[in-house]
Amino acid sequence: MYDRVKRRVWDILEVRTGDKASRFVTIFIIVLIILNVAGAILASVQVLFDRYYTVFKYLEIISLILFSIEYALRVWSCTADKRYSGAARGRIRFALTPMALVDMFAVLPFYLLLFGRLDLRTIRTLRMLRFLRLLKGARYSKAVDRFSRAVEARKEELGISLVIVSILLVLASSAMYYLEQPVQPDKFSSIPQAMWWGICTITTIGYGDIYPITPAGKVLGGIVALLGIAMFALPAGILSSAFIAETKKEPARKAVCPHCGKILAQEDFHEPL
Repeated sequence: MYDRVKRRVWDILEVRTGDKASRFVTIFIIVLIILNVAGAILASVQVLFDRYYTVFKYLEIISLILFSIEYALRVWSCTADKRYSGAARGRIRFALTPMALVDMFAVLPFYLLLFGRLDLRTIRTLRMLRFLRLLKGARYSKAVDRFSRAVEARKEELGISLVIVSILLVLASSAMYYLEQPVQPDKFSSIPQAMWWGICTITTIGYGDIYPITPAGKVLGGIVALLGIAMFALPAGILSSAFIAETKKEPARKAVCPHCGKILAQEDFHEPL
């Protein structure tokens, strides 16, 4: 009986079998995440915070209690999965997985504020961690699962793209430093400072706070801007092709009449987000 309950809890929270209980829990947690994050955003408006302080307070407390229970149930039931076998080691392995860490850090600030003596700056920093609850919603999206698999499948290509962009940044910033430092020693005082210009140019943001004024510097800036467009289009193309490939890997399903269970037509369609 104990093992069956544990398995059932694990299926509802982690496997998400698609039955009524699983769908209810999924929708409930997503709505709770949205309400909690919306409350944190609205509470930053002083007028709203003063007027609805009680609402914000109880929303935060109720959310933390429910998220804490959810996290505890996940850790408790994870041993139902053979990947996390072992009462202690299995739970530690699960607790160190990325999404389990997100779950933990989403509730940890409250307990640190409750039992710790912290200064105002630390308190504000910890409160920002509440927005990690947005990442909790990622575990309930099949699109996010596909994206994660796409990144994993193309991690080598993405790593090479990152290395190429880094090399371009170093070369462009170093060249711009030697071209512009004699005429703009305050803005291009060092190569690290020139890297800020390089980042803004490669990403085509162009804040305009630092820019070349020499003819050679302007030519180099134009070349770097054009190369930056190509460099950032490369990983975007890699990810999009990998995402499409992961979507096509999903098994086809059949359209079934919800009343009689008869197959109406055979067609391929994917799970909803």
